[in-house]
Amino acid sequence: MAIIDLVRWTPQGNGTIFAWRFPETNLSTYTQLIVQESQEAVLFSKGQIIGKFGPGKHTLNTENLPLLRNLFGIPFGGKNPFTAEVWFVNKTEPANIDWKTDSMSIHDVDYQTQIPLVAMGRYALKLVDAEKFLVKIVGTRHEYTDKDLTNQFYGESTMRTKSVIVQFMLNNQIGYKSISAYLDRLSDFLRSTMDEFWDNIGFKLNNFYITSIDIDKSTENGRKVAEAIAQQSAMSITGHTWQQEQMFGVAGSAVEGMSGGNGGMLGGLFAIGMMNGMGGGGGVGGGMMQPGYAGPTFGGQQPAQNPGMQGGGGGNMAMPARYVYCAGCGKKFMNDQAFCPHCGKKYNPCPNCGTDCLPTAKKCVSCGKPLQQGGRTCPQCHASVPDGMRFCGSCGADMSQVQSGGSISNDICTQCGAKLPPSVRFCPRCGARR
Repeated sequence: MAIIDLVRWTPQGNGTIFAWRFPETNLSTYTQLIVQESQEAVLFSKGQIIGKFGPGKHTLNTENLPLLRNLFGIPFGGKNPFTAEVWFVNKTEPANIDWKTDSMSIHDVDYQTQIPLVAMGRYALKLVDAEKFLVKIVGTRHEYTDKDLTNQFYGESTMRTKSVIVQFMLNNQIGYKSISAYLDRLSDFLRSTMDEFWDNIGFKLNNFYITSIDIDKSTENGRKVAEAIAQQSAMSITGHTWQQEQMFGVAGSAVEGMSGGNGGMLGGLFAIGMMNGMGGGGGVGGGMMQPGYAGPTFGGQQPAQNPGMQGGGGGNMAMPARYVYCAGCGKKFMNDQAFCPHCGKKYNPCPNCGTDCLPTAKKCVSCGKPLQQGGRTCPQCHASVPDGMRFCGSCGADMSQVQSGGSISNDICTQCGAKLPPSVRFCPRCGARR
């Protein structure tokens, strides 16, 4: 086999190569070794290091390699062959390497639930101890690149990184919402814990950065969590609730179905009615839970007019026809009827909610609104008549004999309204019996 006279390494390409082995091992004491700047050459023979060389031009003789005499019995002088592996180590400026962890689950203090997170960033490594690196890491490879480094130590470095991030967030009670504000502190903390790890294999960790910690969207669970957080943020900005969000979705689906025949038309009518109800109360969702006074009438009957009814929007509106329960017999009848068809009692609606009330009731049994504002009660139709009125405004009955509060005075003639002396039994004006 031919003796190699010149050994050198000129890196090719754009990738980062930390170590490269010269392909030939047939050397001699006259072989020239050229080491470029930022390189270091290490010679191995018979399983041990026989010499290390820095930048410059070197002759591999027994003066530079005294172990040759012990290993091969090579004397001084002459061209003596020997076998050795020559490794070139790249000791340039730090190599920037991108890193990313796999998913790590953490109980988030902001949302009080498990959230899958993923972290990514960049670190800079510089090879400072070629002997330690070649002996512990390289092994039988012919070259060692930055990709080999990240693949070989991905598991251990990822485990350490994830453990430190989770402990930092839990110990400091920092949630996903605010973790971005602590990336610089977390990066410094991680660097201090990773220094010893890289130093053990001959590297110096010059820089370590965390560029982002975000939701892991590579899984179905992570995508659902990210969507829920985005939806919560949107609702916080617009001011609507989750229940209203669901109503919006139902209404939208119903409106889309309006073009789908009779079923679609019914869905569209439902959506329109629901959205009208949501518009009450002065804002979105203000009328969601309000009674359906604006619903369809029963049997095509026209709603009765009741100026006292107040709608969800705050203005006067007509009360639509609906069933009410008679305060006299307890049976239901339509509120557009003046009298109960079962017992004949006159319908006495509450001006606020329309509930039928007794003529003597002072407050509505449903909403508690006061019903009597003073005055008298008509003995014929039981309507409320203000003080000072001679006749009932509902039935026209003469109220002159009715005292304030509703009782009938014995000092007034029930026939003509004339005042009666205490001792007479018949009215002196019309002769009516007292």
